[in-house]
Amino acid sequence: MPKKKTKKNKNKQTKSFLRKDILSILDLNPNKPLNYKQIASYLKIKDKAIRTQLSITLSELVKEETLIEVQRGKYKLNQSKDYLEGTIDINVRGTGYVHVEGYDTDFIVKPKNLNNALNGDRVKVYLQRSGKNKVEAVVKEVLERRTNQFVGVLEVSQKHAFLIPNDANTNVDIYIPLSKLKKGRDGQTALVKITDWPSDAKSPFGEVVEVLESSDSLDTEAVSILTRLGLNYVFPEDVQAEAQRINFELDKEEISKRRDFREITTLTIDPVDAKDFDDALSIEFLDEGIFRVGVHIADVSHYVPIDSALDKEALLRGNSVYMVDRVVPMLPEHLSNGVCSLRPNEEKFSFSAVFDLNEKGKIIDEWFGKTVILSDKRFAYEDAQKIIETKEGDFKKEILTLDKIAKNLRKKRLSEGALEIASSEIRFELDEAGKPTTVYKKTTKDANKLIEEFMLLANKRVGTFLGNIQKTKKTPGVYRVHDKPDSEKVGQFATFISKFGENFTYQDDRDISTQMNKIFKKFKDDGEFDMIQSMAIKSMAKAVYDTTNIGHYGLGFEYYSHFTSPIRRYADLLVHRILFDALNDKYKAYPKLTAISKHISLTERKATEAERTSKKYFQTLYLQDKVGEVFEGIITGLTDFGIFVEIIENFCEGMVSLRDMKGDRYFFDEDAYEVYGQQYGDTYRIGQKVNIKILKVNPTRKQIDFILLD
Repeated sequence: MPKKKTKKNKNKQTKSFLRKDILSILDLNPNKPLNYKQIASYLKIKDKAIRTQLSITLSELVKEETLIEVQRGKYKLNQSKDYLEGTIDINVRGTGYVHVEGYDTDFIVKPKNLNNALNGDRVKVYLQRSGKNKVEAVVKEVLERRTNQFVGVLEVSQKHAFLIPNDANTNVDIYIPLSKLKKGRDGQTALVKITDWPSDAKSPFGEVVEVLESSDSLDTEAVSILTRLGLNYVFPEDVQAEAQRINFELDKEEISKRRDFREITTLTIDPVDAKDFDDALSIEFLDEGIFRVGVHIADVSHYVPIDSALDKEALLRGNSVYMVDRVVPMLPEHLSNGVCSLRPNEEKFSFSAVFDLNEKGKIIDEWFGKTVILSDKRFAYEDAQKIIETKEGDFKKEILTLDKIAKNLRKKRLSEGALEIASSEIRFELDEAGKPTTVYKKTTKDANKLIEEFMLLANKRVGTFLGNIQKTKKTPGVYRVHDKPDSEKVGQFATFISKFGENFTYQDDRDISTQMNKIFKKFKDDGEFDMIQSMAIKSMAKAVYDTTNIGHYGLGFEYYSHFTSPIRRYADLLVHRILFDALNDKYKAYPKLTAISKHISLTERKATEAERTSKKYFQTLYLQDKVGEVFEGIITGLTDFGIFVEIIENFCEGMVSLRDMKGDRYFFDEDAYEVYGQQYGDTYRIGQKVNIKILKVNPTRKQIDFILLD
């Protein structure tokens, strides 16, 4: 239940409402200047104190150029403002940051200027001066809600109820009339839908959709994460029914139309817990040191027709979502784990890229088309790695040959300017109840890189094939593009890496990746490596899907498309359809392809955020019984409100609030990229080792609070 407001807070609240209401009234009367009395009349303001506040607020809006005083005492909106559209992120303190495509920096939005925007919404904003040289944004309107459903805890009284959202970045509580509670009780966790947000209300109105399990339930937390991001976690009945009608048995007539690889040695190499097998590799040993390697991809497009219920749902989802303890698939499990999955000893339809190449990875010939395969064996990465290291095991000749070719492909790719990213990710061992018992970092080894290189090769060659056709014929394409780095962000990385004694200089855009690779190589065995690599990645543009090709900077490819994972990415399903048409000299138009590319870029970001949030939640579960314990950590981030520290022993990250730091007043110096004490000058920098004590752990808010020890 909302806390009682002090007089000061009431004034702030009144002022915030007045700003919003004034702008709404003038927006409804764009060509009619209104005076103070007319505005007060529209708003039905009779209270003398509020009328005084109205006058003050009008003057402030004129001063910041939101309003124009066209005549003495008559006001209208400043229509000369340029409006921008972007996505808003709101932090736990209620401050928003709007990202507008094409701008290098985000625009700050103060809480009073949010105009009912919630975290993740798409908004229209205008810019105004704030101080001498600062610019901030004001939300004009919410264009699209990221979601209108929220999970949280109910606070129920005799007269009304509120939902307190679990997400710390959702900066409002949701008012629920008692008639809309659906028997929800105080303290229960519920899924609530926003139904209205009146202009004069601080909180949106909502209704309970579903009362969930207890707030510490793993299922409830997963629903909370997915709902907050607007992600579907249950397939509609018509989609499930359509999937179930698809038969496992292969159509004999269709087999006759395809290139047959069932007699060719074919293997899959995947994570040990994988169930959806998108890809398989076949290998034939030809004469004169030539190898025929087939990259076989699940033929999802054969089973999912355009505009079917399955297709529409897959497009809506955009991709599968991988959380710590579960997968939310793009396609129902009957397809993703069954019909389409390239499981061992089962005949499967596939779409293949077949390469004749030598040991150095030089391509002699290539072929794309529909195939039928039979996987001989399923390897986990660990199994294949053991064969690579020991030179012993089933299909050792095939795996060792593929490994040798992959290493040469990788060597060539890096020599041509690709950025060398050594990926490692936090993983959890879970007990029978699904709770974490161990946290560790999993790094990629040769077996992972083997698969990665052949997938990159197939994606590159498919992208090149489509790109070359696009030059001569009006055929569409969906490319995975990655723009060159922004010089300002690279400059920020140079400032950051200088703290480690490195002078980062480069000759041109292409040389940036070369110089970064040198730094990665130098620090690869140091504890700061992950952080340095992370900061380098932050200086890069984000890879997205687009119908206009600009190349892929990070990989060093002129053309690149996603072709190899149609079970879990809609982009690949699109590319399969476009490629199949091109191979059959059909160059039809695909409507709304640009809009679809933007949509699946967005769903990809949502899936990444869901994965990151899920990992943060499981970190809090792991540390929940360790409050008060002391650990050594390394500083991984600095902000104007706190210092982020990762515990060296278990890779869990939390924050030390600057307000909780004793002995001095501490501030963040953005230019020097350090936190410093005002009186005694103590400084804290990225990469510095510190001792911390776990102060508080809140799984619901996914927050871990530390205090620094001397």
